[in-house]
Amino acid sequence: MSNLNEPKKKMAPRDAFGRALEEMGADKDFVVLCADLADATRAGWFAEKYPERFIECGIAEANMMSLAAGIATTGKIAWASTFAMFAAGRAYEQVRNSIAYPHLNVKIGATHAGLSVGEDGATHQCLEDLGLMRMLPGMTVFSPCDGPETAKAVKAAMEIDGPVYIRMGRAAVDVLTDETTEFVPGKGIVMAEGKDAVVFATGLMVAESMKARDILAEKGIDLAVVNIHTIKPIDGELIAAYAEKTGHVFTAEDHFIDGGLGSAVCEVLSECQPTKVCRIGVKDTFGRSGTFDTLIEHYGMSAVRMAETIEAELR
Repeated sequence: MSNLNEPKKKMAPRDAFGRALEEMGADKDFVVLCADLADATRAGWFAEKYPERFIECGIAEANMMSLAAGIATTGKIAWASTFAMFAAGRAYEQVRNSIAYPHLNVKIGATHAGLSVGEDGATHQCLEDLGLMRMLPGMTVFSPCDGPETAKAVKAAMEIDGPVYIRMGRAAVDVLTDETTEFVPGKGIVMAEGKDAVVFATGLMVAESMKARDILAEKGIDLAVVNIHTIKPIDGELIAAYAEKTGHVFTAEDHFIDGGLGSAVCEVLSECQPTKVCRIGVKDTFGRSGTFDTLIEHYGMSAVRMAETIEAELR
């Protein structure tokens, strides 16, 4: 069990994304596209080393996705990088019709997702992208929990035949995994065992869930934490097994509770292991401007608020 007072190394997933592209560029032939956000998404690190394989599309995300699709038809892998709000929102038609429908090898690196955008406010806090992307046939959807896992997701995406969406927050988060932690697309990772309840978490909410586990342990509640880094295809077997084992299921995501991880878990359990599910996330409201810590506290998603919710549900 971790110590709440023990300092942890932090890393922004987008930093790991940029470094992974830069490292892979040395021996893999692919093209990176960006929409005037190379510095923020860290795609600029690739551009500095391989300018001949980098295309700056300007503030024209829909055009960028169409261009990425065209490049993919030549046999090359194309990486399109921008904020989640623009990748899943502004360019959704192009992602759907030009990338997903023909099942092209376009990989979308979507940074600054969810409440972690913080002070940029509701217009930039994309809280629906997991739902939008997992609805597309053939689309693989990754939501890694930290930097090392993000790097693994980027490398795994290169080996997948077809479109991939990788969701990353803006904030630096606790590093929970390392180079030895196994990453298998479609397979969840048990971060901590527990017998009283389980929380299936994704993205930066894995770190909050681990902190909530420590808080609950002091009250005699043994919480299992499972990292669902792949939203699609989801690990239904693991979800069903822990629902049966604990009988009390929670989900945690920096996303609307409708459409994302919570919905996906409910879909799995409704078919094979009917279990009540308490979903922790943003509930049918837009975000607002504020620091990330302030926002997750406001929306009941901080470790303390999560622990309160779980304890109340178990009474």
